[in-house]
Amino acid sequence: MRQVDIVRVDLSLCSVIKKCDLVAEEVPFNIVLNNVYSFVIWCSPSQFRELAVGYLFAEEILYSIDEIENISISEKENICHIQFKASINLVSRMGNRRQNTRIVPLIKKSTSSYQHDNKITSINSNVTVKAQTIFDALKQLNKQAKGFRETGGLHNSGIFKADGTMVAFSEDVGRHNTVDKVIGKGMLTQIDFAQCFILITGRIPGDMIYKTAKAGLPIVASVTAVLNSGITSAQKANTTLAGFVRNNHLNIYTHPQRIILQPVVLMENNVKMKN
Repeated sequence: MRQVDIVRVDLSLCSVIKKCDLVAEEVPFNIVLNNVYSFVIWCSPSQFRELAVGYLFAEEILYSIDEIENISISEKENICHIQFKASINLVSRMGNRRQNTRIVPLIKKSTSSYQHDNKITSINSNVTVKAQTIFDALKQLNKQAKGFRETGGLHNSGIFKADGTMVAFSEDVGRHNTVDKVIGKGMLTQIDFAQCFILITGRIPGDMIYKTAKAGLPIVASVTAVLNSGITSAQKANTTLAGFVRNNHLNIYTHPQRIILQPVVLMENNVKMKN
C-alpha cells in the first residue's frame, strides 16, 4: 500500500477536504527460471514465492514442488529466481504453457466454454462441506482482509479445510493472482487440496476453474458472480461451484451434492418443496 494526497469532495456536506489516503500498490514481478526463461506478472508486492509456485503450476511448467532445486526472492527488485532440478526438461515444459489464456477467439459464440476446457482436470473427491461452514469461512476471510479494508482495491482468496480451518490466505490487486498465491501456499505446505474448498472475492471465469481443478480443489465459492465459462468448466471438471456467498445465501451452479444444506427445504417456482 502507498499513502497519497487526495482531495475529497462531499456534496452532501458541501465540503472539500485535503487529506492523505491509502491506495493499493501494483508492481511488475519477474519470475526467472534456470536463468533462461522469464515471466512478468503485475501483482501486489507480497507472497512472491507463493505466486511464482502457483502460477508455474497452473501453466503446467511445474508439476510438483519436489522438482524445484532452489527458490530465491529479491523483494527489493521484485524478482524470483527458480532453479529446477537437472532431471527436469524445462524446454519441453515451456511448450505446455497455455497460450493467450485470457483471449477467447471471436469466431466462437458468446456461450462458448473456456478455450482450454479440453485439458481441464476432472476432480475426484467425495468431500462434503456444510453451507454454514462456508459462511463462517467468509467471516474469517473478511477478518484477514486488512488491505481491502484500508484501500478497497484488493481481492482475497482463502483455502479452508472441510471443517472451516483456514490453511492459506492471500491478497492481491488481481483476483487470478490471489488464486495462484493460495495454491502456491498449499503446495509449499503440502496441503491435501482434495479435502478443502476455496473461497474467492472475485468473479469466477473458466480459466480460474482451470487453476482450481488442476490443484484438485473440489469446491469453489465466490462472494460475487460466476461467469458462464466458469459454470461450463466447473461442470466438466466435476467441481462444485457456488456464487453470491453472502448474508446466509449462496447459489450453487454445479455438482451441489458436496454442500450440505440444513434444513433441507427446496424452493421451486416459488413453491416450497420438502426434499
